[in-house]
Amino acid sequence: MRKIIHLDMDCFYAAVELRERPELVGKPVAVGGGSKRGVICTCNYEARAFGVRSAMPGFLARQRCPELIFLPVRFDLYRADSKRIQAILRDYTELIEPLSLDEAYLDVTASGRFAWDIAKEIRAQIRTETGLTASAGVAPNKLLAKIASDWRKPNGQFAILPEQALEFMAALPVRKVHGIGPKTAERLARHGIETCGDLQQHSLSELTRLVGSWGPELYRLCRGEDDRSVHPHRVRKSFSNENTFSENLTTLAQCEDQLAVLTEELLTDLRQKAPDRRIHKAQVTVKFSDFTRTSKECVCPEPNLEVYRTLLAAAHARRPLPVRLLGVGVRFVEEDEPAAVQAELFA
Repeated sequence: MRKIIHLDMDCFYAAVELRERPELVGKPVAVGGGSKRGVICTCNYEARAFGVRSAMPGFLARQRCPELIFLPVRFDLYRADSKRIQAILRDYTELIEPLSLDEAYLDVTASGRFAWDIAKEIRAQIRTETGLTASAGVAPNKLLAKIASDWRKPNGQFAILPEQALEFMAALPVRKVHGIGPKTAERLARHGIETCGDLQQHSLSELTRLVGSWGPELYRLCRGEDDRSVHPHRVRKSFSNENTFSENLTTLAQCEDQLAVLTEELLTDLRQKAPDRRIHKAQVTVKFSDFTRTSKECVCPEPNLEVYRTLLAAAHARRPLPVRLLGVGVRFVEEDEPAAVQAELFA
């Protein structure tokens, strides 16, 4: 049985800013969103108490919290702290799968120790070395660990034992399952399905009729089943960065603001984690509010923000719907491609 930890920093960008500006502690603070068309990257818990959320347009955040303090995004600062945190994680295991600058999965199965104790030590070490707090989830798989890490936020941890998984999931509202948004929740509610326990009462064929091709995955998720491994050293054919938003993006301008954040993180990760890989294509992925997904790509050995903006515009125009997920990525040149083909691509 695996021992998986999901570590998630608490309001990471905002927490870093507040550490640097202690005079703002206790006040509602948002990172990003200060420009006319800006969208908030993250905010602290004082701001969330007013209903302010990440991916929210700045003008709406101002309406909900007139005293909200907007701070500019400083990625260099966040990346520096992310590196320090990654170094701490490597003291405990090499099986680390970063999801972004502020969260990661760890497989500590081979440690011979209780995962709970390891998570507690990691959080304490992060607090000592960076002044930041983290929350952790401990479970036998990635799905449950990620749900658990949100259970005692901020600055807490929660464990789900293997024998608790089915019962734990049964009590969860369906919105707690990754991928179920308001529209799908409404559709399920019309069929009397409000909890994962309700989902568990339906057969695979019934769920497939309700949600289409997502049915088999939902059948497993509502039971807490997930067989994905933690993959730190995969030979990647592609590299991507995506975000599912707590509130749908309703305009192309809002999507462009979030695209800039995703692109900056992607290009930084590429320089750090795949500096020697040659890029073949750039790609943008859009998932709309009805869960349909589309992508647009082009041959581009050196992608930049303007390339991704062009791809986004083309993908966004395909459906007149709000956007729940954006992703940017690259496809690498395959190592076994003929030299002549590679030369043509990169000429």
